[in-house]
Amino acid sequence: MSMQDVFNISVVIFTVTNIGALGLEANLREALKSLFGLRAIGLVLLWGWVVGPALAFLLIRLLPLSEGHAAGLLLISLAPTAPFFPIMVRRAHGDMSFAASFMMLTTAGVVLFLPLLAPRLIDGLTVDEWSLAKPLLVLVLLPLLISVAIREFAPNAAAKLLPVINRIGVVFLLVTLVLTLVMYGRDLLGLVGSFAPGAQVLFFVAITALSYTIHFGLTQPQRSAMALGMCTRNIAAVFAAFFGIADAPPGMFVMIILVVPLAAIVAMIAAHLFARKRPAS
Repeated sequence: MSMQDVFNISVVIFTVTNIGALGLEANLREALKSLFGLRAIGLVLLWGWVVGPALAFLLIRLLPLSEGHAAGLLLISLAPTAPFFPIMVRRAHGDMSFAASFMMLTTAGVVLFLPLLAPRLIDGLTVDEWSLAKPLLVLVLLPLLISVAIREFAPNAAAKLLPVINRIGVVFLLVTLVLTLVMYGRDLLGLVGSFAPGAQVLFFVAITALSYTIHFGLTQPQRSAMALGMCTRNIAAVFAAFFGIADAPPGMFVMIILVVPLAAIVAMIAAHLFARKRPAS
């Protein structure tokens, strides 16, 4: 088994376990209430596919990025919410039921909007909708629905499974981060001296701060979940879209890989700050 195979397996395991943990904690009634609220839907659309791409365009205009780095930034701006999002919400003491409904909305949004918008923003990109939707449905939406059902119909089993699933998810998140550095460390070091890392950090910080501050009446735990979802990026969806590009410009792939460590670092810092701001029960 090659290191690439181990990397692929670890990505699948940490994706499924972290999404499953989110569902095991979620309150189905509260999640459905949030899911079908027009305010939540409007905010997800606003931050995910209006403000996010607009921020990426602004950074591209302000910073001297190469063609590949600019294309990578545009692509990642269309795919909010990483599989490790539940870990960050938990660290921030955010609203886990809101986070579950939020992840359902962003998954549906990525499946719908990334194939529609990416070819219009990035030259040479063609994405087959089903090839992008399938991994998202299997690795994100299906584990979420199964775990929510366990929480609803077998709460005792959910309580016993949750700590085990949490530990597995954290372990494989760390494995994925380490393998990313081992396999692509040299390529990442090649970005030193360019504006690519700074552009990503500015993007993550800006979208996190804006979505947390301009909250339209959400509670603080809900604001934390919203901001962390917008800070993190769905790297599986970005990879699926990237491989639909016939002739990707140089530097685009490493710009995408850079998301893994940088988004995790910014999200961990944000989660710590949000936890300190959570009001006492």
